[in-house]
Amino acid sequence: MKAIVLSKLGGPEQLQLTEVPTPEPGPGQVRVRLRASALNRRDVWITLDQYPKIRLPAIMGSDGAGVVDKLGPDVSADLLGREAVIYPAYEWGADTRFPGPAFRVLGMPDPGTFAEFICVPAGHVFPKPDFLSWEQAAALPLAGLTAWRALMTQAGAQPGETVLVTGIGGGVATFAMKWAIALGAKTFVTSGNATKLEQARQLGAAGGIDYHVENWPKQLAELTGGADVVIDGTGGANFPGCFSLLKPGGRLVVYGSTAGNPPTGLDLVRLFFRQTRIIGSTMGSPAEFAAMLEFVVEHRIEPVIDRVFRLDEAIAAHRHLLSAQQSGKIVLRHET
Repeated sequence: MKAIVLSKLGGPEQLQLTEVPTPEPGPGQVRVRLRASALNRRDVWITLDQYPKIRLPAIMGSDGAGVVDKLGPDVSADLLGREAVIYPAYEWGADTRFPGPAFRVLGMPDPGTFAEFICVPAGHVFPKPDFLSWEQAAALPLAGLTAWRALMTQAGAQPGETVLVTGIGGGVATFAMKWAIALGAKTFVTSGNATKLEQARQLGAAGGIDYHVENWPKQLAELTGGADVVIDGTGGANFPGCFSLLKPGGRLVVYGSTAGNPPTGLDLVRLFFRQTRIIGSTMGSPAEFAAMLEFVVEHRIEPVIDRVFRLDEAIAAHRHLLSAQQSGKIVLRHET
């Protein structure tokens, strides 16, 4: 089969479309013929040697959707032919509060979804929402699940609350916005790009602020009246401003730190007098993945796709992701 393989580090240019052996499902596994996959920042970070415990060579990719075409021993025959979305990780563990020590994401060290076929545990294939295209379904897993856990599990967002999502345009941020709007929360966003702010409004956001403008936290506070929930994947210099927006009882959930650590400390008096919380979050369990897909079906939510590339255009797709100009997910279409 054909697969996108990373054999050495040095950026997206090191990715190669290569012939590799077609996998066979083992006990308890199914094989999925992939119809589409999607990129995450993790993929680019691995190529740039900015991810822990890299092991090469690796078939890249965490997100995927396709058709179950072969069953391993001890797997229900009902799964054969299922149109499926793949849970993008292994071994969350028994504790719902955090992943276990063996937890890992598809696409390094385990074979990933940038390939014609993949074998995964039978319990990791979930029915594809029938109203979604293959490209839309493939866009869901990692970013959608990360946003779901941050907003729904860790923040416990409720209808009618005010939610702020920072850095709109990225995959996780865009899903967090979509989940919050569908939930019935009054949803605001930040971005350094006016076009992305306008796109968010068109998708249902109540408003947004350019974080480059002077006194943006004050302007955002006046616009929103304060936030019950802030979902942030950036950190950096803007983090104290996000924290300052929290209402009493507010929750700030952090799922990433693309801008690094905050250069200054936080107002701890505000933290304890307002009874606010700062919560870390990453990925999610299979049960949360199932709940997310049920929510997608109930509200008929369509993922935002920025651009679709062919599988053999993976290098160009990764360069596009590295440019940070996208609004939504970048997807690879697997030719059949």
